[in-house]
Amino acid sequence: MTNSAHILICDDNQVVHDTLGMYLKNEGFTFSSAYDGVQALQMIEQENPDLIILDIMMPEKSGIDVCREVRAVSNVPIIMFTAKDEEIDKILGLELGADDYIVKTASNREVVARIKAVLRRHTEQPSSDASTVIRYKNLEINIGNYDVKVKGQSIRFTPKEVEILFLLAGNPGRVFKREEILSKVWGYDYYGEVRAVDTQIKRIRQKFPEDIDDWQITTVYGVGYKFDVADAGKI
Repeated sequence: MTNSAHILICDDNQVVHDTLGMYLKNEGFTFSSAYDGVQALQMIEQENPDLIILDIMMPEKSGIDVCREVRAVSNVPIIMFTAKDEEIDKILGLELGADDYIVKTASNREVVARIKAVLRRHTEQPSSDASTVIRYKNLEINIGNYDVKVKGQSIRFTPKEVEILFLLAGNPGRVFKREEILSKVWGYDYYGEVRAVDTQIKRIRQKFPEDIDDWQITTVYGVGYKFDVADAGKI
């Protein structure tokens, strides 16, 4: 991804658009502006931006609601933006599939750096089929197009759910600490948001049929999670 990427800034504060927009232009990005949650959803559909800066507190529809609706249909990178460093907001944003979370006290230079980092993570995909597709009996995970098939049928997962599943299934039997999953999937060092990992694992499990016994995500209490495969599940 080059700096010609198009950024949609969703915030009800004109100053944010003016100042951040200036920095984005100086770095070669293009940008457009939405000032409430309803307008944000309309512009996301119309413009198909490469990345969304999404304020949590917006009129008409909150950033949390916008993130939830976008994640139901799109893998577009989302950075949540908030005026205060509330842990509950950060955890909720991560649980919904946001790629990053920035407090507005951060400098515009840091915001642009974080935008570049998120775009880089989204465009750095493995080049061979062997490294983008994992297959077990009754399970196929394609990280290239974020598709998961169980018994040959596609099941809708959020991008973060797919990335967690791909990480675990790509390393069967290996125990991943919650902090490690957070770091590898979101790109964070550990700041205490491991509850987001637990929530994602719970949602992944709920989407699998109950009659599958070829493989499972196992909780290693006090440590983290691993992907277990029965002999019959290997292909």
